[in-house]
Amino acid sequence: METNAIYCGDNTEVMRRDILDNSIDLIYADPPFFSNRHYEVLWGDGYELRSFEDRWKGGIQNYIAWMEPRLRECQRILKKTGTMYLHCDWHANAHLRILMDKVFAEQNFRNEIIWCYRGAGYPKKDFGRRHDTIFRYSKTDSYVFNLDDVREEYAEATKERFKHYIGNVRKGRDFGVQKLNPIGKQPDDWWQIQPIAPSANDRLGYPTQKPESLLERIIKASSNPLDVVLDPFCGCGTTIAVAYKLGRRWIGIDVSPTACKLMAKRMRSIGAKEFKMIGLPKTVEELKALEWVEFQNWVFEKLHGRVNPRKVGDYGIDGWIELDVPTQVKQSENVGRVTVDKFETAIRRYGKKHGVIVAFSFTKDAHEEVARVKNLDDMQKLDIRLKTVEEILKET
Repeated sequence: METNAIYCGDNTEVMRRDILDNSIDLIYADPPFFSNRHYEVLWGDGYELRSFEDRWKGGIQNYIAWMEPRLRECQRILKKTGTMYLHCDWHANAHLRILMDKVFAEQNFRNEIIWCYRGAGYPKKDFGRRHDTIFRYSKTDSYVFNLDDVREEYAEATKERFKHYIGNVRKGRDFGVQKLNPIGKQPDDWWQIQPIAPSANDRLGYPTQKPESLLERIIKASSNPLDVVLDPFCGCGTTIAVAYKLGRRWIGIDVSPTACKLMAKRMRSIGAKEFKMIGLPKTVEELKALEWVEFQNWVFEKLHGRVNPRKVGDYGIDGWIELDVPTQVKQSENVGRVTVDKFETAIRRYGKKHGVIVAFSFTKDAHEEVARVKNLDDMQKLDIRLKTVEEILKET
């Protein structure tokens, strides 16, 4: 089993194949919420489009059926002294609580933590929704809990009150002076921690990015230095970044190659140099299996291009390579003349003379159309390249 590693792939398969029984000290899981929302975000670098989808067409039962094998793998790999935190919200928290009781056993439930935060905008006919739920489960009764590492400072009013004599008198018996713990008070199961502001410098583009302070409390409380911390839905890498800063070993898993590359970039930016990237797509078949946004991002990364931020009215231009060459990406075989014809129109609308179409393969009539427009007169001619994924793999 590799630690200090980023795995690209389906987390069920990765955990089943690569992670041993009873080998992980702490798991924090922040899966897609059952909110029927779709996010499409052009990240700050301007070069990649990330798509986030938590739509479940089959309803809540399909969502729970999708979650169950993942949670069972988490239970299998967790040490007997380990703890798991499952992050969710009101859309599915009741269903997930029942599922966690089923997978981890009811007696191993430890806390229902309420993460509270402020925000803008309120519904007209409901109270404002301003919290997420984090379920905390252990595997046995012998779990790690470092209370002193997560104590909070007492409120000023409390400290002022305890400057005076406070007796502990019950039924006429004085049990002595009450004192505050010198290192702070024990946290409750509701945490007031603000999310990352949209304009914050440390925001990396994920709409569901969590603040490092939230993960700091979880990792400090439920693991020790050199323990192994795993995040099976690692996204932009907050869990593994905090684990590294706190001297833990770490494993991040995400199905998105784009997310895995971002994690690697983030880890390098905080000084982590010796870690492994495992499972990034390297073959034609693996690339065919990617989500279309991930495939598009792969193409533009390999060709040193940038994506088109416009997804509506883009005239079929997915992005540009070589600074300003319009490029269309097709995740399909046997791309034909009709596609080339439409691309010609798009190029002309942009006032360009050159263009590139990327696909797995092209038909004979596609090549014939490319040859035809290349031999038109100087005012009408277009130079269109048909580039296969196999060619890109060989070049890179």
